[in-house]
Amino acid sequence: MKLFLDSANLQDVENALARGHISGITTNPSLLAKEPKANFLGHIKKIVKLIEADGRGLPLSVEVFATKPDEMIAQAQEFVQELAYPGLNIKVPIGWDELKVIYALARLGIKVNCTCIFTEEQCVLAASSGASYVSIFHCRLKDIGGDPVRVIENTRQIFDDAGHSAEIIVGSIRMQTDILEAHLAGGHIVTAGAKILEQMAAHPATDKSVQGFLNDFAGWMS
Repeated sequence: MKLFLDSANLQDVENALARGHISGITTNPSLLAKEPKANFLGHIKKIVKLIEADGRGLPLSVEVFATKPDEMIAQAQEFVQELAYPGLNIKVPIGWDELKVIYALARLGIKVNCTCIFTEEQCVLAASSGASYVSIFHCRLKDIGGDPVRVIENTRQIFDDAGHSAEIIVGSIRMQTDILEAHLAGGHIVTAGAKILEQMAAHPATDKSVQGFLNDFAGWMS
């Protein structure tokens, strides 16, 4: 069970790295848009520095925002050159023209995280074109009446049977129960926001038990 942090917030990244529970970080244009305006690559470089200071070489996914295939490939190469981080993955949305981008980048030795996925067929196409990760949008799929558990289960079975090396990332997570659901369905990785990951460590019974231990011990010490 691997957890990624889905955030572009520097404090979120620093907090998560300090606790050691995450195995990677994912970002996207919407997450970056929540941060104070700054130079795009300059902000990503700050995230890279935090990851490098952690020392584990965790994977980082950064999404292209160009829309034409040739421009997406050029932008991805720029990211790789400017960031100079071995654990970098370029996020590319699924699409017919985007498969060309995924294939071209994979042939250049650039790792790709194919995102915005809703079906098994999209996962298979992305993996077959060379994506290292396929990102299924869990709750957004629920929003349109889909069954993300079925899609994750089917995709995992297809990948295992075919020997695909791509890993399934499950994103669009809104509750703790989504994380467990996605992992039990066969997702290799779940990426979630900082608040959700923090909530995973809490439980009312834990707080009650800890306070009881402290009260008992205080009585013994007095």
